Amino acid sequence: MSRQAQQTHEPETPHLEFDGSTPYEDYVRADVLTHLQQLRSDDPGEMVFLVTTQVMELWFTVIVHEWETASQALRRDDVPAATDALKRSVRELEALNASWIPLGQLTPAQFNSYRGALGEGSGFQSAMYRRLEFLLGDKSRSMLVPHRGTPRAHAELEKALHEPSLYDEVLRFLARGGHAVPEEVLRRDVSEKYEPSPEVEQVWADVYTRDQNDPLVRLGEALTDVAELVWRWRNDHLVATRRAMGAKTGTGGSAGVAWLEKRARNTVFPELWTARSHV
Repeated sequence: MSRQAQQTHEPETPHLEFDGSTPYEDYVRADVLTHLQQLRSDDPGEMVFLVTTQVMELWFTVIVHEWETASQALRRDDVPAATDALKRSVRELEALNASWIPLGQLTPAQFNSYRGALGEGSGFQSAMYRRLEFLLGDKSRSMLVPHRGTPRAHAELEKALHEPSLYDEVLRFLARGGHAVPEEVLRRDVSEKYEPSPEVEQVWADVYTRDQNDPLVRLGEALTDVAELVWRWRNDHLVATRRAMGAKTGTGGSAGVAWLEKRARNTVFPELWTARSHV
């Protein structure tokens, strides 16, 4: 058939007739997503605050999925699959961090215009963000308390609390490969916050003496990219909060900026950073 004939038979409009909702709606559930915004004030700025927060929750969900995928791959000793998942999460963390852009220049007056609508709501109450933190090894049983009234979220967090973190899986993988990860690290109570180990620092220092294309070096760099972007997320949160409300008490009763400053000082995958001084 000639090109002219093909063009003659091509439809001028896409398929418009469907039985029920569109296939796009069935897959994306856009109608649900775009009707979840229940504003509690008359301020026009509340919409961007609410939607941006909801977008952040979606990115948390994707990133948790990637890190759980990486953990599962490490349990199979599949380093390429784990590294691929971590690299995908880096792009997703970049998109998550960009979510601060619409909120990053709020003045106190702009934030105060709808702050009261939040009541005692605060980002630290996010169950999905808590799962993200647990996967990073920042565990705390007390952080399950706010979720006792939501059984599914509480059960998921309880499960995540007692499962190895992403970093635990990395260290177990390294130990299976013959690296000198100490037994007390491998057998630690994974429901507790991870604490740095000089022996683990030496393991990473040894890894980084390898060829830069070695799979373990690439794994270490993917983890470092994740750690850096988590640090940037925390600092962007701190700066946006400081700009919008100064040193006031946080909406959820936390110390606000002081709480965020403390969180920002927590180093993710600590030995990956300190080992660089010994390479």
